[in-house]
Amino acid sequence: MNILKIAFRNLLRHKRRTVLTAALISIGVMMVILFGGIGKSFTSEVVGIMTSSSLGDLQIHRMGYVSSIDNLPLNMYIPEQALTKVEALLNGNPDVAAFSERVRFGGMISNFSQTTNMRITAVLPEKESATCPGLPTRIKEGNTDPVSFVKPGQIVIPENIAMAMQLKVGSDVVLIATNKDGSVNGLNLQVAGISENIQGPGGKDGFIHMEDANTLLRIEGREISEITVKIKNFEQLDKVAAALTGELSKMINQKSGKPMLELHTWQQLSPFSSIANMIGLLLITVRIVLLFIVIVSILNVMIMSVYERVGEIGTIAAIGTLPSKILTLFLTEGLVLGFFSALAGIILSVATLLIMAFVKIPISFGRMQILISPHIPYTEIILSLAGVLIVSALAALQPAVKASRMEPVDALRHV
Repeated sequence: MNILKIAFRNLLRHKRRTVLTAALISIGVMMVILFGGIGKSFTSEVVGIMTSSSLGDLQIHRMGYVSSIDNLPLNMYIPEQALTKVEALLNGNPDVAAFSERVRFGGMISNFSQTTNMRITAVLPEKESATCPGLPTRIKEGNTDPVSFVKPGQIVIPENIAMAMQLKVGSDVVLIATNKDGSVNGLNLQVAGISENIQGPGGKDGFIHMEDANTLLRIEGREISEITVKIKNFEQLDKVAAALTGELSKMINQKSGKPMLELHTWQQLSPFSSIANMIGLLLITVRIVLLFIVIVSILNVMIMSVYERVGEIGTIAAIGTLPSKILTLFLTEGLVLGFFSALAGIILSVATLLIMAFVKIPISFGRMQILISPHIPYTEIILSLAGVLIVSALAALQPAVKASRMEPVDALRHV
């Protein structure tokens, strides 16, 4: 306690220098925690919108389908026998909350005077809403009932196509598509809803009922392009994905001798995963900058402190103070400065995050309107505090060792 009191008194000798150094460290800690809280909140919000609106947490396809997904091949469907096994596997997995079968294909939509291309996803609305509960909420006009947002004979189209072709809810259209045999087929449908552009500003994704897809593509039996899966605990995504991948690998294609199916998480299907990784790298960079700030600041203060107090060091050494006590004194000063500076930064950042969470800051990302309500990143707080303390000790160590090794006679002669 005496060493702690002396350390406080010594730091307060030069109040301006101590306050400026503490402020610099506090701002660094504050920036790390704020960036961590806001960055993670932004990432989780965007990921939540994407997974609940279209991607799901996991997707299961025929092997090789994803590499050809831009063409939406109809000949790479999941066979009915394999589909039955996968459904049994998912129904028996306690980590799976819901799953939905889909048929995806490219087509043309016409209002009898204009025609444009679209990506069509055929769904069973009640299962799709359970797997992607955010999908019905993205419908801006028309039926938003999760169980029946699209019925047989209906289509949900994106707003950019609706505006370009002057379509409204209730408009009649023709959907034209080529089936896997190369035959061109058409189907009269009615616009049941107009949705946001779920896949971004240039997205042209529409939804029809599975029965209409079977009619339009002349599908006999059950031919599914993909199975979208929602898990109960998103934090266990990698664990659940690994377990399901192991089970799916047992389903072997008799012709090739390789697994018939493949599983992908949302990260493997969305380009936003690269942005999320970039945010993580930026956070690491901010942490490194913080550590350099702490090193330079405390090292500068402690070196100045040693040079200014050479005579005092000689005096206390001459009256019998052990070198280890002198070493401890200067280390304590560095640790006290680092700890209370970090503590001030933590308090300021937590207060700022709580205000932001209360206000809810709106951010536009593409066509998505996101309300940022950051949570307090406890991991960042612990890492920042621990990092500052460790670096403070390391920065104070060299000046402390120098002070403890001074010869009393030489120190007392110092002017």
